[in-house]
Amino acid sequence: MALNKLFNQFLSRLGPGLLYAGAAVGVSHLVQSTQAGGMFGFELIIAIILIHLIKYPFFEFGPRYTAATGQNILHGYMKLGKWAVWTYLLMAIATMFIVQAAITVVTAGLITNIFGLENLGGHDPQMVAFIISSALLMFSFALLAGGHYMLLDKLMKVIILVLTVTSVAAVIMLLFDNPGHYKSATVSFSFTETAHLVFLATFLGWMPAPLDLSVWHSIWSESKNESDGKATSMKETLFDFRVGYIGTAFLAICFLLLGAFVMYGSGETFAAGGAAFAGQLVNMYEQALGQWAYPVVAIAALTTMFSTTLTVLDAFPRSISASLELLFPQRIKHHDQARVYLAWLVLIIIGTLSILFFYLTSMREMVKVATVIAFVAAPILAILNMQAMFGKNIPDQHRPGKLMKLWCLLGVVALSGCSITYLLL
Repeated sequence: MALNKLFNQFLSRLGPGLLYAGAAVGVSHLVQSTQAGGMFGFELIIAIILIHLIKYPFFEFGPRYTAATGQNILHGYMKLGKWAVWTYLLMAIATMFIVQAAITVVTAGLITNIFGLENLGGHDPQMVAFIISSALLMFSFALLAGGHYMLLDKLMKVIILVLTVTSVAAVIMLLFDNPGHYKSATVSFSFTETAHLVFLATFLGWMPAPLDLSVWHSIWSESKNESDGKATSMKETLFDFRVGYIGTAFLAICFLLLGAFVMYGSGETFAAGGAAFAGQLVNMYEQALGQWAYPVVAIAALTTMFSTTLTVLDAFPRSISASLELLFPQRIKHHDQARVYLAWLVLIIIGTLSILFFYLTSMREMVKVATVIAFVAAPILAILNMQAMFGKNIPDQHRPGKLMKLWCLLGVVALSGCSITYLLL
């Protein structure tokens, strides 16, 4: 009884950090981490740990800025100059269609496989993916425009918990099963192989998530303060964030292990199509845990990807409308944000469907483009977050110390070096 009470108290302390986890645990985990394990075994676990350490300060600064000032971090960008907000806004607009398309097509693939819709209406696989993606985006629009998104927000704790428990159980079962083909596998990651480096860029671009998520997290934190009528303390904010951040790192390693145990050295390769890959993913759990696990894992994976689709679809217009309010305060007032939000929501859906209709060739290529863009853009957002958090408007007791500043500088150097190297290649 006491343990149950403590667990409920723990869950009650989690807020926007769970929205962060819901947005982060998606393509980067279910697709990229699983492929990393299937291609290179355990080798890229160190890459997961390193990228989480490198990106940590820049993700933390989103909710930390809001806890310190009561405003979202875009206000910190504004204090650097309008150019900083314009930089973020243009990056968001330039990437929103391809990012939303990549996430939507993975979710559509899960729906297609789980409900056996591969031959829907006699259409070819690409048209099936487009039809289901269209229905998914229309349903998401209805939820967001109708204000029913908070229902999914309340379910987020259950979704993440189910996915975590089933993933850990699957890894443990496979660990004891000890597939023989893993021992005989010889493929190793090589920094001299261009194809390996390209995969590493796509893997790390969205690991644990694109840095845009730090801005979204800050806006969600500000919205929570407004709805609660009180400011969340710095201690509570950092606790909430760290649970979500550490949790996403842990899950990324679990998915990598899952891919390594089931796929590495088996001779089987990951499918490029969303539906086929979704089938491979869910079958991994079934192979590890038994047939009973299929419906549990299918629901957990589908709900996780749907929450990611919905969260990202909500975050882009929300952050864009907040940016426009700062850039054009005379023309866009705070109470106008709902109207601006809906306009951008419609535009994102139209742009996403256009990409899926005209350029959908495979899930793998769609994800590659989106993640590489995030990988190259990461240093820019990292610098903006650092400059905002160390601004003069931050109270001394909430401004990060010298050790964190050194951590940031090393992180910026690492991210910039990786981006420049990739562009040269």
